[in-house]
Amino acid sequence: MAKPVIILISLTLCIVLLPNVFSQTPNTNTSICNGILVTYQYTGGARIQPVLSPADQPYRFESTLTVRNNGPVELKNWQVFVGFRHGELLVTAGNAVLADGTPLPANVTGGTVFAGSPDTDLKTAIETAGDVDQMQAVVQLVGTQFGVAPPDFPLPDNLTLVNDGYLCPNPPLTGNNSTSICCTPDPTARTNTSIDGGDFSPLQNGDVSIMYDVLMSYEGNYLAQVTIENQNPLNRIQDWNLSWEWMQGEFINSIRGAYPKIVDPGDCIFGNQGQFYKQLDLSKALTCDRRPTIIDLPISMANDDNLGKIPFCCRNGTILPPSMDSGRSKSSFQMQVYKMPPYLNITHLYPPRNWNINSTLGSDYQCRQPVRVAPSLFPDAAGLPSRTAAVASWQVVCNATLAARKPKCCVSFSSFSNNSVVPCNTCACGCDRNLDNGVCSAAAPALLLPAEALLLPFDNRTELATAFARQNRRRVPSPLPCADNCGVSINWHLLSDFRGGWTARITLFNWDGNDVVDWFAAVELDKAMPGFEKVYSMDGARMSGSDNRTLFLKGLPNHNYLVAERNGSNPRKDPRVPGTQQSVISFTKKQTPGIHVAGGDGFPTKIFFNGEECSVPTTIPSTGRKNTAAYAVLVVCLISSLIYF
Repeated sequence: MAKPVIILISLTLCIVLLPNVFSQTPNTNTSICNGILVTYQYTGGARIQPVLSPADQPYRFESTLTVRNNGPVELKNWQVFVGFRHGELLVTAGNAVLADGTPLPANVTGGTVFAGSPDTDLKTAIETAGDVDQMQAVVQLVGTQFGVAPPDFPLPDNLTLVNDGYLCPNPPLTGNNSTSICCTPDPTARTNTSIDGGDFSPLQNGDVSIMYDVLMSYEGNYLAQVTIENQNPLNRIQDWNLSWEWMQGEFINSIRGAYPKIVDPGDCIFGNQGQFYKQLDLSKALTCDRRPTIIDLPISMANDDNLGKIPFCCRNGTILPPSMDSGRSKSSFQMQVYKMPPYLNITHLYPPRNWNINSTLGSDYQCRQPVRVAPSLFPDAAGLPSRTAAVASWQVVCNATLAARKPKCCVSFSSFSNNSVVPCNTCACGCDRNLDNGVCSAAAPALLLPAEALLLPFDNRTELATAFARQNRRRVPSPLPCADNCGVSINWHLLSDFRGGWTARITLFNWDGNDVVDWFAAVELDKAMPGFEKVYSMDGARMSGSDNRTLFLKGLPNHNYLVAERNGSNPRKDPRVPGTQQSVISFTKKQTPGIHVAGGDGFPTKIFFNGEECSVPTTIPSTGRKNTAAYAVLVVCLISSLIYF
């Protein structure tokens, strides 16, 4: 009789325990995790239109991301990575934004980082007496995923806390419909706090730093100053457009030092703002756009009583690199921002999110979310020997993206050791898609040129180039190679090579119809730069730090214009003449023993013009028979053009 009883008890225990074994629900007991507990839970979903194959079928998903601080230290600016893997398109995210500034809806497959918004910090149970609302952030996610049909659950394959100073196990613990991870403080990590003390994050470096400073705060509105600073030594920001996204219905009532790209008070008058601010003349409000775009003012407005008189304002959208002019490497403006309920209290200060800055020159930028930093200090307005602190300050860091852009400049190589010029690459700055109905070839390499052809527009080089090719018994392709189509070209010429040193000459050609103001160039010489001595007709210096193999060049005072292309002496028969600037550069061999100048070491590996990388030839002039007569012609032509300038 005992054996049947034992068997019955065993079966009963199996029935009770089996569901728990197979569910493998992660242990989310908050009393066990003494760090940051991150949980992702799938709460529901359904098939949506259209009806496709199982692998491509879209489904609505609803999930909850919970970040809870169970540790002894407040978590500042929390950020969590969620490794989405089912082609997810995220539509909404309550109480959070994407850390890279991408607005919703957004494709997040492959994973994305969430950042808290509007509340960015998670307090501890100790300082709140266990108030869960202050200890945790609950983010409701809604979106579309593909291929995971019920009863399966579309869970991410990774979950981790991005904040520095924490250790997170890998992989996270996963159950049927949820996954969680407990991240604990790293005992070897250094504390990430500002030097000025307090609980603020330290200032970070990037290609562009944007400061959002609240200068004055009132019930229902505040005065903010936005400062854009170019921190990249080679990037130039031209015609900047700055945009962001208001998260609590704020709007810009007035502004100084800049202006909205579109002024439209209509949204204010007919929107929620008009319903609340009935006593305010909203016909004078500048914009209630949720995502406004701000542009700089022209230089002529700098001293305007209504729109100007703001430090670093009104520079026509130009922000130079600090290596060019530190005093012109930033731009700022001030604006009066009105708030909406329930965030009217004088202490309710939240910066806009999802920042973006664009430039017509140089790189595109991707901006992080604002981070609270120590209040900025400003000189006293009355001139007293004191500084005034901002009410609150946030920093937005933007970095250049690696997205490929067509160059706008190109480089040609020439040398005393060869009578042929290696010209700019074919279609260096792009070619017409139709290629003029096959008149030219985008695939054919550019024809080597005689030196005097460098001063001619491309359309006027054909006869010289083809005759030069036949003279040197080179094949002339049919159709001929297309033009480089660059507005600016740069010739690097090896001028001499002797026992103790060598010289080069750089010439800038402006083939565009507009003058280039405050131009600068950077020449990267991997092996030759330690021997740099002097630049003679330009302002040149070797860059410091990690760029110490780069030569920075700009115009001398009163010579910072690279003038536009213009008509020749006799426009009826003479070709147009490019604007030029030229200088000889000398090098010593004492610091570079064994350098092979003509063999390649004397040619740049990269050249930048106004912050944009130029197209560089893939070959260099060979060290063959030289023709000094050709270069004598080039020197005469260049001197003539400079005298004309």
